[in-house]
Amino acid sequence: MCPMCSTTWKTRDEFLEDRTLVINGYGVDFERLEWSLFYFTHAKDGCDTTLAIPAEEFFDLYEGERFNERKTGQKDCPRYCLDEKQLNRCDAFCECVFNREIIRMIKERHGR
Repeated sequence: MCPMCSTTWKTRDEFLEDRTLVINGYGVDFERLEWSLFYFTHAKDGCDTTLAIPAEEFFDLYEGERFNERKTGQKDCPRYCLDEKQLNRCDAFCECVFNREIIRMIKERHGR
């Protein structure tokens, strides 16, 4: 439920299909990736609230390969996770990359 305007989404699919929600940030927790946050703005007239949703709520959307090693700061790391506004796809073979793939999937659902 949106704390500002009280819009309620009954399911995750309903939430993800709501075109008034815009994913606009990712806050990584390097120690526990499931505690990372996806930031959505509810861009409904009179609302514009930012919602922080735990990444683990979306883990089941990703069916690809998951890597065990974190590459943050290494040569092949573009450092996207260090900028919460950066939502680009990452090509590093890093344990964090699957969250970025989930972001891509969410954006594709909205046609963005």
